[in-house]
Amino acid sequence: MQYKEIIRKLESMSDQKIVEDMVRFGINPKNAYGISMPNLRKIAREMGKNHLLAQELWSSGVHEARILASVIDEPKMVTVKQMENWVKDFDSWDVCDQCCGDLFDKTEFAYQKAMEWSKRDEEFVKRAGFVLMAKLALHDKKAEDKAFLTFLPIIKRESIDDRNFVKKAVNWALRQIGKRNVDLNIAAVETAKEIQKMDSRSAKWIAADALRELTSEAVQQRLR
Repeated sequence: MQYKEIIRKLESMSDQKIVEDMVRFGINPKNAYGISMPNLRKIAREMGKNHLLAQELWSSGVHEARILASVIDEPKMVTVKQMENWVKDFDSWDVCDQCCGDLFDKTEFAYQKAMEWSKRDEEFVKRAGFVLMAKLALHDKKAEDKAFLTFLPIIKRESIDDRNFVKKAVNWALRQIGKRNVDLNIAAVETAKEIQKMDSRSAKWIAADALRELTSEAVQQRLR
């Protein structure tokens, strides 16, 4: 498939009802056609991996085209410059999360960018840093514990950010790290207890929610 053909296909699948539903789920409907993720993944499978086409699709500014771009791009061809250019364009949590979980976490710069972006002020850039932490904890099976232990002080530091899309990502990163293995669970629970003592509503919410899951019988039994 070529760029113009893909854009025409996306336009033909436009569904205003889905666009309206996107708003209810806190997704930015700007430049969106309203196409479900299963349908987008089906299109991506038909297209196959294509780094250059991914750049064209991202540049279109179309919501679904950008999600497609993150699915079909080739991680080994992604540069730091591309990651910085794309992260600046994030204007919705779903594009942020799909891009981090389908592409950025598979690049050689993933850990570096997780650390860097977690310090940034822009809401979706900071979110991207913590989504990367969560996705790396989930997907990088070969990583050593020390990589994730390094993230815990950062999670504690940023737990006072009360912006919705940031605090949910901070919480996600903490929970995902704590579900990786027994040792990281102990470390994550301890971090959550430290966060709970902080004088911040968002910190207390992050800690309470994380502790509820990380100390649950279901998680403990699975880790044992």
